[in-house]
Amino acid sequence: MNQGKTVFSQLMSYFSDYELNKCVEKYNGNYRTRTFSCRDHFYVMCFAQLTYRDSLRDIETYLRALSNKLYHSGIRSSVSKSALAKANENRKSAIYFDFAQTLIIEARSLYLKEDPLINEINLMAYALDSTTINLCLSLFPWAKFRKTKGAIKLHTLLDLNGSIPTFIKITNGDIHDVNVLDNLAFESKAMYVMDLGYVDYERLFKVHLNGAFFITRAKVNMKCKRIYSKSVDKSIGLKYDQTIILTGINSRKDYPEKLRRVKFKDEISGKTYIFITNNFNLSAFQVSQLYKKRWDIELFFKWIKQNLKIKSFYGNTENAVITQVWIAISTYLLVAIVKKRLNLTQSPYTLLQTFSLCLFEKTPINELFIKSDYKVLKEKDSNQLKMF
Repeated sequence: MNQGKTVFSQLMSYFSDYELNKCVEKYNGNYRTRTFSCRDHFYVMCFAQLTYRDSLRDIETYLRALSNKLYHSGIRSSVSKSALAKANENRKSAIYFDFAQTLIIEARSLYLKEDPLINEINLMAYALDSTTINLCLSLFPWAKFRKTKGAIKLHTLLDLNGSIPTFIKITNGDIHDVNVLDNLAFESKAMYVMDLGYVDYERLFKVHLNGAFFITRAKVNMKCKRIYSKSVDKSIGLKYDQTIILTGINSRKDYPEKLRRVKFKDEISGKTYIFITNNFNLSAFQVSQLYKKRWDIELFFKWIKQNLKIKSFYGNTENAVITQVWIAISTYLLVAIVKKRLNLTQSPYTLLQTFSLCLFEKTPINELFIKSDYKVLKEKDSNQLKMF
């Protein structure tokens, strides 16, 4: 029951202070801190994400105007631009990385068995991809990308049951996508869906040796020999379902086991795809539909870029950027958790828009969507309705 709490205070109650304090103590985050604690820092940065603040001065001005409401909303110290800038620059981003991991575990537990296709195949399924965030090289000299451009990459593993990110590695923009395969701990009997950029036969064979499965697209110049063909239903777009072995000098050495090759034509787009996988138990159509689910990670990237503050930053140091990214991801997870805990039917976009307007109202969150005509808040893109 809401006991006169602001919407912001109610939202923050879905974060575990106990888990946050554990992360702070692990890295001694409040060492020699008198007023602006890690907890206040986290809350203020979440506030900035929820209200789309443009700069540190913008955050300071807005919060000072609401100073009489801050303490009861969970922000227990005054907020200055200099204190926030110093915290972003000096407080270890690992604090917020570790805390986000606890939120990921909670969110995933709430979205189990969410997707019919994933339930049908009875496997954990993940999509792996990256997105690039462009930066000004003169302001972010550490973010190397090209000769005159800076950028960072978010290498992301997305749980396809609910679109929850389970792994995010932030690197410079010049790091090739395929290298992230060296940092993943592959789950036995889990399915990993990847784009063409992750085709490295030696690394894919390591996935296979770990007892995990993968689906990706075949390279145009892939050399192979067909050793067996299964009949397929061509009326649903399937062209063939073959068992192959690689015949290239290097590829045969890197991946000496059999592979499965499936060709599929999408009737809607008219495009033809050739997939390779090490799973021989799924139907050929399930293979094609699982690869189609990879689009969920593109929607995830699009959603966080449009609705969270991760394309422009409140600080220029590497630590400040990584801190802001992880708190943005935590805000995304907060929306997912609140939506599920309260059984809200509104889209994530509608939830964020409503929260941004009502953060300091003393109204139960459920009632926000009864009293307000939330249906007038239209999505920027109808695809975003399918986030979670």
